[in-house]
Amino acid sequence: MRALVQRVTTAKVEIQGEVSGEIQQGMLVLLGVERNDNKAAADKLLKKLLAYRIFADDEGKMNLSVSDIEGGVLLVSQFTLAADTRKGLRPGFSTAAAPADAQVLYDYMVGQCQDAHTGHVATGQFGADMQVSLVNDGPVTFLLES
Repeated sequence: MRALVQRVTTAKVEIQGEVSGEIQQGMLVLLGVERNDNKAAADKLLKKLLAYRIFADDEGKMNLSVSDIEGGVLLVSQFTLAADTRKGLRPGFSTAAAPADAQVLYDYMVGQCQDAHTGHVATGQFGADMQVSLVNDGPVTFLLES
C-alpha cells in the first residue's frame, strides 16, 4: 500500500463538477492499493499517517502530526500509485490490487480513519474520474509505504 501525502492549506475533490470532499489545513492522501495488501497493512499505514510529523510547531520545526493539529484528512483512491515504472516508457499495473479488492481496502481505510481521527475526514469516490485541487503547503510531500 502506498500513500502519497501532501501537507495542504486546502484541498478538494470534484466529480462531474460537484464537490465530493473538501478540507482546510491538513493532509491530502492519495492511496494506491497493491495486490498483496490487507487490513493489517492498512492499519499500519493509517497509524503512521495520523502520527507522521509534517506540521510546524511553535519553533517552525516539523514536530506535529495531523492528529496534533486536528487537521483535515482527504483520502483519495489513486490506482496509478500502484504502477510498476521500473522498465520501459509505459507503466505496468500487474502489482495493483484487483479493483474489487482495492475498493474493500480503500473503504476499510476510510472507515478506520473516521473512527480514529478527531479532525475532519473527507473522501473522493473510488473508481471515479476525479479532479483534485490543492494548495500544497511548503511544498511538503512524502511517499509512505506499508
